[in-house]
Amino acid sequence: MSLLENLQWRHAVKAYDPTKKVSEEDLYSILEAARLAPTSSGLQPFRIISVENQELKEKMVAGALNPEVMRDCSHVLVFAAWDSYTDEKIDKVYDYHTDVRDLPRGRFSSYTDQLKQIYRAQTPEQHFVHTAHQSYISLAMAMAQAAELKIDSTPAEGFSNEVVDEILGLREMGLKSVVLLYLGYRDEERDWLANMKKVRIPMEEFVISK
Repeated sequence: MSLLENLQWRHAVKAYDPTKKVSEEDLYSILEAARLAPTSSGLQPFRIISVENQELKEKMVAGALNPEVMRDCSHVLVFAAWDSYTDEKIDKVYDYHTDVRDLPRGRFSSYTDQLKQIYRAQTPEQHFVHTAHQSYISLAMAMAQAAELKIDSTPAEGFSNEVVDEILGLREMGLKSVVLLYLGYRDEERDWLANMKKVRIPMEEFVISK
């Protein structure tokens, strides 16, 4: 199927079958699509925590808007962004870039010096807004890949960031949770949205041509 057909097929599932699990191979493909997403300056300023452990999921449902969805899905992907930019983080990423490309370290120092200057003038709160935005690009890639594999998904902002951050120890990693992605297989009988038509505003209203 084409990407457009896959996107027509998918919807934000409202009930998962807890007996059906996403395979390790398919999970890897979804995570790889997320990893390959473009990010500003190639910094990839976020990480994905993949949660399959049922005990952890049960703990995270506190404060979740749709606790049964979190509880019954196969995996919860937690997109967690850097809490701030630092010179050290930028240097670490670009040292990795030059090492992989067999280039001398510091090859891009004129550019990274500009980045550091920009971020030094900003607050950690401004940094997090930017890093959080980057994670949504990766989220979209993960959902598209899941749809290609006919794996259901539900993006979710309705959860307690404080609870998730505490349970997964994100603060100690310099991360803050941004958005969740539930993965699994729909329960046709309980998923009230499954048999409804997909609704989006018309193209002529959605796109404004100038």
